[in-house]
Amino acid sequence: MEPLSLSTTIAKPREEVFEYLADVANHEEFSDHCMVDWHLTREDSYGRGAGARFRVKSRFDRFSYGDITLAELTPPERIVATGRSGRFNRISTLSTWTLEEGGDGRTKVTFETQSTPVLRSDELMEKFLRVRAATTRCHKRALERLRSILESGEGRGERTTVAGGARKPATGFRL
Repeated sequence: MEPLSLSTTIAKPREEVFEYLADVANHEEFSDHCMVDWHLTREDSYGRGAGARFRVKSRFDRFSYGDITLAELTPPERIVATGRSGRFNRISTLSTWTLEEGGDGRTKVTFETQSTPVLRSDELMEKFLRVRAATTRCHKRALERLRSILESGEGRGERTTVAGGARKPATGFRL
């Protein structure tokens, strides 16, 4: 898929928006309308190396799982996430959030994403499933929800957790 770019303006300082986006556990909160079943890939959900796996809600798509990993963070202006999706995770993805000062405490958030299919069959499936149109709708709404969540100061629900539950005993009981 060719690069897709969307943007919105959020009435919050750039540093605050960056801190929110740098925590992968927050991403389910604004994109759970099109990406569901989120699970963290490690216990620490913040910063470089943090990642999550999810399922994309897509009709007729048998291989709808994908993942993202925060690969590069340049506070407070840029976050780059790499990922994989599709059959056998062979389609690589690249997503970038660019944060610019908008004046009056506002932040302009520009989201860019692209995917690189490996096989011709993957390209054909992207066209057949209208991946570009679906991706545009998904991320356009996600940016609006991101703006709404940050400006209202309220979260929408539970944070994403590591698959399999807690890693440390909840009580002092020793096995």
